[in-house]
Amino acid sequence: MAENDPNPDRPERRSGRRLASGAAFLGLSVTAGVLISAMVTPVIAVAGVAAETGIQLFETMPEALTPDALAQTTDIYARNSAGEPVLLASVYEQNRKSVPWEAVSLFVKDAVVSTEDPRFFSHGGVDISSTLRAAIGNAASGEIGSGASTISMQYVKNILVQRAEAIRDKEEREVAYEEAVKTSLDRKLREMRLAIGLEKALTKNQILLGYLNIAHFGGSVYGIQAAAEYYYGVNASDLTLAQAASLVAMVNEPNGLRIDDPDNIGDNKFRRDKDVLAAMLQQRTITQAQHDEAVATPIEPRITPPSIGCQAANPLGAGFFCDYVQRVIENEKVLADPKDAKFSNLRRGGYDIFTTLDLDLQAEAVSAVDAYVPHSTEVLDIGSSLVTVEPGTGRILAMAQNKDFNADPDEASAGNTAVNYGADYDYGGSSGFQAGSTYKVFTLAEWLKNGRSLGDVVNGDARPLNLSTFKDSCQGSGSGSYSPKNDGAQRPGNMSVRAATAGSVNGAYFSMAQKLDQCEIRKTAEAFGLKRADGKELTSYVSDVLGTNEVSPVRIASAFAAIANKGVYCSPVAIDRIVAPDGSEVSVPTSACSEAVAPEVAATMASALTSVMQGGATGALSNPHDGVPVFGKTGTTDSEKDTWFVGATTKLATAVWVGNVTGDVSLRRSKVGGIQADTLRHRIWKEYMTAANTKYRGGELPDAVSRPVRD
Repeated sequence: MAENDPNPDRPERRSGRRLASGAAFLGLSVTAGVLISAMVTPVIAVAGVAAETGIQLFETMPEALTPDALAQTTDIYARNSAGEPVLLASVYEQNRKSVPWEAVSLFVKDAVVSTEDPRFFSHGGVDISSTLRAAIGNAASGEIGSGASTISMQYVKNILVQRAEAIRDKEEREVAYEEAVKTSLDRKLREMRLAIGLEKALTKNQILLGYLNIAHFGGSVYGIQAAAEYYYGVNASDLTLAQAASLVAMVNEPNGLRIDDPDNIGDNKFRRDKDVLAAMLQQRTITQAQHDEAVATPIEPRITPPSIGCQAANPLGAGFFCDYVQRVIENEKVLADPKDAKFSNLRRGGYDIFTTLDLDLQAEAVSAVDAYVPHSTEVLDIGSSLVTVEPGTGRILAMAQNKDFNADPDEASAGNTAVNYGADYDYGGSSGFQAGSTYKVFTLAEWLKNGRSLGDVVNGDARPLNLSTFKDSCQGSGSGSYSPKNDGAQRPGNMSVRAATAGSVNGAYFSMAQKLDQCEIRKTAEAFGLKRADGKELTSYVSDVLGTNEVSPVRIASAFAAIANKGVYCSPVAIDRIVAPDGSEVSVPTSACSEAVAPEVAATMASALTSVMQGGATGALSNPHDGVPVFGKTGTTDSEKDTWFVGATTKLATAVWVGNVTGDVSLRRSKVGGIQADTLRHRIWKEYMTAANTKYRGGELPDAVSRPVRD
């Protein structure tokens, strides 16, 4: 017995007990075709077309129509502490979720059939008596196109409309759409012919379900499941009689009777009560008591908007990460349209996208950034970004910044932006920020690759440098001089490389670079996955030792993750898996891992960078002091325009940038919230990593390799 059935002893019209056999239905479909050929003759004559030509037109029309895959909503998920998926946002061209037969309330099925096509379960695609009445009426009025559309014919029309709307070329789309909806004899005949063919290929239940999944319910809402969710906040299986009838009332006038507009509720109720519920009572699909109760029920929508676009992820602070995921899909052709790879099926395919984002870490990242960096301040055009990458996998676990994501230029403000400070330009980011002294790790790596040690002594003083003394096998040595300065005008004299790293002494690192090949330093940075955020090649100028290349936080975090991962770099990834509507898995971009430096070099780099976190060294303010071994590096650009702290444990690598989005205000000479602005990076990193280490507790770092000291 069907669910919610008020008349259990009535003839069954859905599961097939009263339905004719398949052979009988095939016969009905053939008979319908013959009768239509005869019945359209009066209409054809009125239209001024020879009867023989009209009948021939019908008989030569194609009768095969295969329903296309419907445009459906794609959902993007992160995971909570229990490992359960949590919806970040939905993206779509049409808000639709196709559902199976059992997921639709019987009230909906009965309402549609009773109202739209009472003889649906007994005709062969075309209702002969209704068509005859319409043909006679059309002949009498001298017009074409009146009435008689069965559910099968309406399904055909919707399929053709959907097919037209899926065409990428604007002019072709408009022509196809007009052809699908125009009021004309040939369109009506085509729908009849195709409806008959559809009935030969599909069961009645398949046709009815297909119609319910494709139908328009106003605005961007398509299909009964999306309609139930949007208008009443329930699943299609849970719709009450009154709710189901009010939704079915929309199908012939979806925008005029949509109930998210209070002005339409009176008209919707009139059609619900006088047409839909009345038809259901007449067809005995509901009892008189059910009818009366439903009529007495007011229409009280509970509008539940879907999480449209990445702005819907802002409450979780994940709008920018969501946008990053979309750009990965588009840039890397993950869901390319098989008909034209230039286009993506992201907004039409109905996929479930499970991302790498850890909502526990994301919440801590958002909290730490918000605690110290406001959305805006009169002091400077301030920006901040925090990105965490997992060593060994490249999975991006957190991506936060001090703005809300907003892709609508009409709603732009100082507190929101569409620019993801954490990403490269092609992935929704800016053109990047100078890396500052975080870039020194690549000179350190090249130093160690050349067999040198942390105990080697170099001149740390700032001094004029003869550029011709710096080897560059890629572009040749330069000429002239360059006079970099040490922070605070310090003159430490000779010092070990370890001490130079702890103090981030510029003069010492130029002394190291003077014994290396600048081109090889650049190649080492590239081996760690570093790229310019604007997509251009890294440069290898002598000044690049101090990090003049503009990079993104996700790139520099991934580089530090490689140090933590014994020298193996793994490219950043944002997607764990994608599931298609049919449950199949879609291939996703995987992290590409390769050795940037040998394990002993990485271990020695980490050892040097632990010195940065100790005592009065430059990174000491970032140290959580929670027992988890950690290493890191500060970065400060000229005039303190950009400030960084990048560090890692064996489990997490995190980059924090705080700086000027536009302008050149010195953070060292500014205060934000009463705090010296160039210390904000440390406060954010420490607070965040203290929390993150409770979930991802890093282990011991490998011991540095001891090498003889060289001059």
